[in-house]
Amino acid sequence: MKTAILMLIAGTTLAIAQHDHDDQAKVVTMTSLVVDTGCYMSHNSKGEKHEGCATTCAKAGVPLALLDEASGTLYIPVASDHKNQNSKLMPFIEKKVTVTGTLIEKGGVKGFAIKTIEAAK
Repeated sequence: MKTAILMLIAGTTLAIAQHDHDDQAKVVTMTSLVVDTGCYMSHNSKGEKHEGCATTCAKAGVPLALLDEASGTLYIPVASDHKNQNSKLMPFIEKKVTVTGTLIEKGGVKGFAIKTIEAAK
């Protein structure tokens, strides 16, 4: 009996947690600039002139991110596929892209789970 009650509570908790996560997930498409977080955060470097440095940083393991220039919001790529997100973004360093995916916010950090990415038109 105790086991059945515990399983019911665990199942209900899991269902509530999953439901809460689904409510927070929002699939969007946005245009953003791919930046390296090290240079962008430490000295606001971004754009075409910074492409070489950003490429060197990314190859050294510095995470890349998506910058919504209109709002100034920086989105950290979320590895929902458990793979290095830099590999998705490397071809687009310091270029504008159109990305579709899921916005995720936790602990004040804004993330983006990328489903598709292409050069912005």
